[in-house]
Amino acid sequence: MPGMNKIKTVCVYCGSGPGTNSRFMETAIAFGRILAENHIRLVYGGGSIGLMGAVATSVLEHGGAVTGIIPEFLTSRENALTHVQEMIVTPDMHERKRLMFERSDAFVALPGGIGTLEELVEQLTWQQLGRHSKPILIANIDGFWEPLLALLTHMRATQFIRPSLPIDLLKADRVEDILPRLRAAAARTADGTEQLATEVARRL
Repeated sequence: MPGMNKIKTVCVYCGSGPGTNSRFMETAIAFGRILAENHIRLVYGGGSIGLMGAVATSVLEHGGAVTGIIPEFLTSRENALTHVQEMIVTPDMHERKRLMFERSDAFVALPGGIGTLEELVEQLTWQQLGRHSKPILIANIDGFWEPLLALLTHMRATQFIRPSLPIDLLKADRVEDILPRLRAAAARTADGTEQLATEVARRL
C-alpha cells in the first residue's frame, strides 16, 4: 500500500495512572506489542507508571524501540523509565512537546487525564491551522472519548469550528484498528506535507 512505510514512529499520549477500567491497561499493553511487531518506534512521555509505563514496557518486552521524553521536574514524580533505548530529559514542558512532535509521524491518544487531553488538543489545533498533516487518532476504548466527540459536535453546531477549518480526528474502538487507520491516513497525505519545519515548531 502506498504510504505504508511513512509511519516509522508513533507518539502515544496517555495517562500516568491505570484508570478504573482494566481494558485501558490491556489496550496499552496490546498496542505496545503491535508497535514492536511492526518495527515502529514509540515516542512517549518517559514515565514508568500507569498507561505510559504499560505501553513502553510492552514495546520493550516485545523487542521494540522506545524514545522517552520527559521534563526534568517529572523524572521523579513519574518514575522515568530508565531502560529505554533513548531517554531525553528536557528543561520544560514546551521543549518536551516540541521534541515529541518533531520525532513522531503520527499521534495516538489512549485514555488519560488533563495532560493527555491538552497534548491531543494542541496537535488538533496545529493541524486545524495547517501547521502539519500528521495523523491524529483517539483510541476510544469502551467509549472513553465520547464526551470529547460530543463537545466537538457541539462546537461545530455552534459554529466555533468552522467548515473552512475542519478537524481530521481519527477514531478506533479496537486496538487492532489503530495502526491500519494511521497508515491509511498517512497514505492519503501528500508527499512533503506531513512534516513541520523545525524552526516553525519552535515558534508554536
